[in-house]
Parts: sequence; structure tokens; C-alpha cells
Amino acid sequence: MFKDKTLLITGGTGSFGKAVLDRFLDTDIEEIRIFSRDEKKQDDMRRIYKNEKIKYYIGDVRDISSVRNAMHGVDYLFHAAALKQVPSCEFFPLEAVKTNILGTENVLTAAIEFGVKKCICLSTDKAAYPINAMGISKAMMEKIIIAKSRTVDPKKTTICITRYGNVMASRGSVIPLFVNQIKNGEHMTITDPNMTRYLMSLEEAVELVIYTFTYGHTGDTVVQKSPASSIGDLSEAMRQLFDPKHEIKIIGTRHGEKVYETLLTKEEFLKAEDMGNYYRVPSDTRDLNYDKYFIQGDEKLSTIEEYNSHNTYRLNISEVKEKLLSLQYIQDELRGWEIKK
Repeated sequence: MFKDKTLLITGGTGSFGKAVLDRFLDTDIEEIRIFSRDEKKQDDMRRIYKNEKIKYYIGDVRDISSVRNAMHGVDYLFHAAALKQVPSCEFFPLEAVKTNILGTENVLTAAIEFGVKKCICLSTDKAAYPINAMGISKAMMEKIIIAKSRTVDPKKTTICITRYGNVMASRGSVIPLFVNQIKNGEHMTITDPNMTRYLMSLEEAVELVIYTFTYGHTGDTVVQKSPASSIGDLSEAMRQLFDPKHEIKIIGTRHGEKVYETLLTKEEFLKAEDMGNYYRVPSDTRDLNYDKYFIQGDEKLSTIEEYNSHNTYRLNISEVKEKLLSLQYIQDELRGWEIKK
């Protein structure tokens, strides 16, 4: 499906962008464009991959002119550029608005202008029932995406959303934090051992995007049925893999955190379509006829439960260890740890 095509990845120097490169570089894809504002990360990637299929574009999704410069001749778009760190977005919420909301508007405006055929936009479980600035900005981002999908003929441009939970060992996530704390002889710090999070590998995140690319209808939100773990079990699994004697310290829930994350709200789950390993939530395609919003409702909502990390399949410690050991990052760190010991 990507033969002789050009793919643009915004935020392409991040963990997701690198996973996409690993997935597609050896295929018959014509070109992969990496769009980001960090020239050092682009230079690092250039030195690592040394592949002429990869083209690098310096720019910022906040600046539509730089987005347009990268969009010409693009067939497909994976939009991953975002501010993702909960604490930084809490302190600088307007920056989250500029990148996550206005930046997405710029990217999709340019994509529609240049006739990009398919746009897959990456979102997060924090957008469902958001309580922090990052989640709120991502929720608004999703609203922008769905609204944009209504303005263009899907035969010309199809626009979809993927929403996923914690991506294991991605930049800024808890697993690299645990590894560094163990290596440095520090306590492993956890917020609440009963807190739960979805566990998803980078490869699974890429497969979710590809599935949505293949089967999604314009305006869809697609999520993967993902297992979860308690933070207590995740930290214990890490301790058993690296150093069973290492101490774990509970520091309490941080500002802006939830006890569990939600991939589908009750309102979304009501209309979600079960696709086997995925849920597809079609967008509301009704027109702006206010009367419908006053005279039509759905009495089933009170009987529906949201899909969250508390009620999904819960991995035990052995299963968490198995999932951790499937990660190349953990394999590499364990080899280095054994040598160090």
C-alpha cells in the first residue's frame, strides 16, 4: 500500500517516528519525510540511518509556512508532533495549545491544500475525561481533527485519529526512569502502587496506525484493546528483572495524574464498533441542526461502562516481565546491567 509513495511524519525524530522508520525503510516505499524543529535530533538520525529514502525538514507545526514547505508531493501523513509531558503542559498550558491544537489545525489545513490522501493523527488516553492541560489540549486536538474531517471529501483526504495508552520505554515514560534509578543506585519511585496504566509497545503503536490507515473511515477514532498493569506490579517486575534487592519508594500521586486512564469514554463506547483487536468509534456526521440535540437522546448511556485501565485485562507480574523482555530497550539494558555487575 505504500509502494512508491511519500510519507510525512510530523514529530518524526521522536520514539514513534523512529519506530515507523524501522518498520518501513526496507519496504518499497519511495520516501519518508521527517518533520521536526530539532536539528540535532535530525542530525543524529541522519548519522544512524544513512538512508537516502529519508528526507529531513526543519520546521514547527506552529508555523504553517514551514508545514506547507514539507507537504508538497506527500501521499500520506502520520501526525505525531505534540507536547506530551504532563508537568510541562501544566506549567505552560498555552504552549500545549499552540502545538497540540493550533499546530494540528495547521498540519491538516496544509494536508488538505496539498491533496494528501490519508492523514492519521496520534492522540492519547489522557484526552478521554481529561484532567490536565496536556489531556485537555489533546481532547481539543481531537475535536479539531473530527471537525476538519467533515470539511473535505474523504475520497480526496481521509482523516482519522488513533488513541493509545502508555507506550513502553518511549521518551519520558516511567520504564527508562526505573532503569536509570536502578543503575544509579537510587530508590525506584512510584506514585501509587494501585494506579493502573495500559502497556503498549512502540511496534504495537505503529501497527495501530497502520490498521487505522487501512480500515479507518474519515473522522474515526480507533483504539487498540490493550492490557494494563498496576504501577506496583510494573515496578516489581522491573526489580525482579534487574535487582531483586532494590528498594521501591512510594511518593504519592503527582499533580495532574489519574488513578487510571481511559481509552474510550462511556459516550464513545456506546457507539463503538468491535473490530476484534481494536475498537472503532465513528464520528458524529449529523449536520448543525440544533433541534436534534434537544429532542434526540440515548437512554442506553446509563448502562454503559467506559473502557479504562482498571477494567481491561490486567497483567500479573510474570506477564509484565514477559512483555518487558520483548522490548529491545530492556534486552539491551539488561545486557549492560549484567556486564556492570
